[in-house]
Amino acid sequence: MDPLEVFGLGQCTVDRLGLVDSFPAPDGKRQFSDMVAQCGGPVATALYALARWGRRCAFAGVVGDDPEGTVIRDDLEDVGVDASRLLVREGCRSQYAFIAVERGSGRRMIFWQQPTGAPPAVGEIESPACEVFLTDGLFAEASVEIAKRSKRVVVDAGTLREGTEALLDHAHVFVASESFARAFADSPEQACARMRERGVELAGVTLGANGYVASFGDTLLRGAAHAVEAVDTTGCGDIFHAGLIEGLLRDWPTGRALDFAAWAAARCAAKVGGRAGIAPAEEYT
Repeated sequence: MDPLEVFGLGQCTVDRLGLVDSFPAPDGKRQFSDMVAQCGGPVATALYALARWGRRCAFAGVVGDDPEGTVIRDDLEDVGVDASRLLVREGCRSQYAFIAVERGSGRRMIFWQQPTGAPPAVGEIESPACEVFLTDGLFAEASVEIAKRSKRVVVDAGTLREGTEALLDHAHVFVASESFARAFADSPEQACARMRERGVELAGVTLGANGYVASFGDTLLRGAAHAVEAVDTTGCGDIFHAGLIEGLLRDWPTGRALDFAAWAAARCAAKVGGRAGIAPAEEYT
């Protein structure tokens, strides 16, 4: 069997997404349409994309012994992701989300429940040898333990949680959302600088339609987003991380890897849900 390339630990979920014409005020109502169900989660979706691009991936996370847990596992295995390290907690619920997507803008409102099962204990998950370890920091203690012995660590920091900052001391690549950056520093540029001070080699902040900011070597790069008629921005950050990892695995220059990540994220926004819009990597030019 060929060696594993990417191993991920983090969230996995079943999303129900519906389109609304606009978001209501508190106590208001809106009719939704075009309801779809897709699996999601930052790490799970990134690995799903990487597997679609031909990478050998494995995923670890927590689900319950409910129908959603089975759907999450099957969806990953359908594209070749090894889900054998997925922890099934008996009598518990898997992560679940309802996402209202504003028609015409692609903006979202997300309502979600974490898995009700216990998080992975330190030492509970066997971490395989691989080129890249990807984590979203949800299971901080287990992630730090695995990061300490990993060859290259990539962190998808969507939310500044307790324990997330500890990953800065072990991450080679740390790319955060705009909301994370606002909680962490006064500007995206300052957030990148603070990450670099902790030893991160490539620090970045994704800014949606405004592109991204990244710091690596002696370079501070403000990259543009690729133009797209956005339908839904769910999963764009997840696919950005997948694209960045793909570029790094191809040994592309960092600037090209970041541009590929931005291209893949834009293509994702053209369809509802985080996985329907994953584009073939060979379409990038």
